[in-house]
Amino acid sequence: MTFPTQARAVIVGGGIIGCSTAYHLASLGWEVVLLEAHKLTSGTTFHAAGLVGQLRSSANITELLGYSVKLYDTLEAQTGQATGWKRNGGLRLACNAERWTEVKRQATTARSFGLDMQLLTPLEAQSLWPLMDVSDVIGAAYLPTDGQANPSDITLSLAKGARMAGAQIIEDCKALSVTRENGVITGVQTAQGFIKTGIVIACCGQWTRDFAAPLGVTVPLVSMEHQYMVTEPIEGVTRDLPTLRDPDRLTYWKEEVGGLVMGGYEPNPKPWAISGIPEGFHYTLLSSDYDHFEQIMELALGRVPALQTAGIKTLTNGPESFTPDGNFILGEAPEQPGFFVGAGFNAFGIASGGGAGMALAEWVAKGEPPMDLWPVDIRRFGRPHFDTDWVRTRTVEAYGKHYTMAWPSEEHDSARPARRSPLYDRLARRGAVFGEKMGWERPNWFAAPGEVAKDIYTYERPNWFAAVAREHRAAREAAVLIDQTSFAKFWLQGPDAESALQRICANDVGGPVGALTYTQMLNDRGGIEADLTVVRTGPEAFYIVTGTGFATRDFDWIRRGLAGANAQLTDVTSGTAVLSLMGPKARDILSAVTRADVSNAAFPFGTAQMIAIAGAPVRALRVSYVGELGWELHLPVEYATSVFDALHMTGAAHGLVDAGYRAIESLRLEKGYRAWGSDIGPDSTPYEAGLGFAVAQGKAFRGQPALLAQKQRALTRRLATFTAAPEVILLGRETVFRNGERVGYLSSGGFGHTLGKAIGMGYLKHPGGVTKDWIASGSYELEVAMQRVPCEVTLSPLYDPAGARLKS
Repeated sequence: MTFPTQARAVIVGGGIIGCSTAYHLASLGWEVVLLEAHKLTSGTTFHAAGLVGQLRSSANITELLGYSVKLYDTLEAQTGQATGWKRNGGLRLACNAERWTEVKRQATTARSFGLDMQLLTPLEAQSLWPLMDVSDVIGAAYLPTDGQANPSDITLSLAKGARMAGAQIIEDCKALSVTRENGVITGVQTAQGFIKTGIVIACCGQWTRDFAAPLGVTVPLVSMEHQYMVTEPIEGVTRDLPTLRDPDRLTYWKEEVGGLVMGGYEPNPKPWAISGIPEGFHYTLLSSDYDHFEQIMELALGRVPALQTAGIKTLTNGPESFTPDGNFILGEAPEQPGFFVGAGFNAFGIASGGGAGMALAEWVAKGEPPMDLWPVDIRRFGRPHFDTDWVRTRTVEAYGKHYTMAWPSEEHDSARPARRSPLYDRLARRGAVFGEKMGWERPNWFAAPGEVAKDIYTYERPNWFAAVAREHRAAREAAVLIDQTSFAKFWLQGPDAESALQRICANDVGGPVGALTYTQMLNDRGGIEADLTVVRTGPEAFYIVTGTGFATRDFDWIRRGLAGANAQLTDVTSGTAVLSLMGPKARDILSAVTRADVSNAAFPFGTAQMIAIAGAPVRALRVSYVGELGWELHLPVEYATSVFDALHMTGAAHGLVDAGYRAIESLRLEKGYRAWGSDIGPDSTPYEAGLGFAVAQGKAFRGQPALLAQKQRALTRRLATFTAAPEVILLGRETVFRNGERVGYLSSGGFGHTLGKAIGMGYLKHPGGVTKDWIASGSYELEVAMQRVPCEVTLSPLYDPAGARLKS
């Protein structure tokens, strides 16, 4: 084989993700070279357990895993290479009431996503898995299309398929570095020579972080030890035995050559390679740690008594890469165009391999993913993820929670606090219970004297319900002050700033200085890539505000949209504090602390002005995400405490109270405001989402042709708001039924304290068109934890639909 001197794309890493990406990219007609430093599967893949489950909390990630299953169904016949794949189904047990609620909600989610997940009694589960003791089991869920594979065999089959499609795979060839000229990738230097390319795809598993670092690319993953045991053959273990997950005992099981593979996720995991991965580490396992595994073994013995007398073949201890949030990492690095990542698979790389490789290949070939993949997008990370020690601390927690209860609204505890606004200590003294996003400490709710100032998680009404109700009522009846310093904030300046923004914003941002514009930024399909506020601050200057978690993503999207423009984008998040003053008494309070005229005539909705408060220069934005009169007050961080104190001192007589992000969620659901990442995203257009009012009609912009085409036909999906009885607990992903037929699922859910009802938002789908008449003519139900409950549906905001209070 002649060593290649160039390729359209070079993939680094010969595990299942690299081989799957090569398979799919070559199938798209690309000239692909895959480099493996040693032998295929010799990194992590060879010692993977090989379970293939499909259900995740995201519909699109579930779809990726479902794609893996469909690919594995046909791969062996296609390539002639054995895969060890079998669809033997998967069981998931529940051994307490809360876990059973979680499983029932997972079953509802599965049905929302089109998966057949069946609820079983303990005896029905035992009939599928006869070796287990079910004396403590309340119920189980069964997914018949789950399965298992031989990790090395299925990877080699993908590699063979890649070669059949024209890919070149070179083993024993280490990629040493990626070369660049003027910030553009030019090739890969290897141990055998140089390969010219403009695209590098890093699928190096636990080596990816170090490989990417010289390019300034952050890949937040670390290595963790993970152990599983393989037994000798056990009587009663049949080849068609389903995989088994027993989260209350922290363990998983699968059949192997008549015996069992059993592993688990201990609460006190062991990080590995803290000082770096040893040179030459390949086809290598770590020393078995029987003492550490004993806690898992004790739990497992209670489930499968036959384990007490079974012969033990091996206790495999292999390092695997894990991430701080338990999701894998895909996409083009925001720091380096042309450098793509597929890594950090958190011990479900075999399940993800087929779908992740397909998605990454399409991302490379078409410049965008085939669907909204935000939960695994590399751009979900930011500043805190640069520090490997921070990443490791958080990842230890995420690993330990792999099989613990996935509580609604659960927050991480580790690696906190990291990023704090200047008001953190003041808010803490006032009873704030903080959550964390992108490293920022943010007040979720405020405990009153005598209330426990901490989250107590449950699938029932949480302990913060009454506190959020208080804050909600204050926003509707008086006023609230919310520390939203964590907002991502950018300056865009330069002669081409306006023309560039007009190209990438769906709304018209070309208003006069002081104009505030709510807008989306769209992809070529008309899907919503960003949802933000743009303030014109000068002839060539704009101030852009977006959500905390979207700092990296939105900055990257805007930067790419500036290609060739004479305009500079700067992230000013850390230098600017934000206090949101909201409620019908907001004007009374604001007018008492500033000399500026804040009357409706002088300071109308949708505008911004510079005003002075307590000696501070404040950029006041007349905008609201809670549906009430209010302002976002943006000011230099050094003035934050002075302005906060002045507002509270004046506001006390007007009923001003502190509020947090959980009240914002309740308020915005009543008002029908959309949340990017749940209600809207790259797969939904403004027209489908009910945001057509934010689409300019008199200018050209990216995504406009797709919107014009969509406007010519009936919408087949539309975002609607649903209400149910107050005792119903909506969390999102509940299934929507119209006249007994499944027509969608909720994208978000919660409670409206003004209306006294459960509220959800979600898309209704119908191939014949989702018209107002079609909606009105139906009878609707929501499936909540497998129970149907009646609901009402509307396309209009539930609260103040005309927006009179907002603009008063």
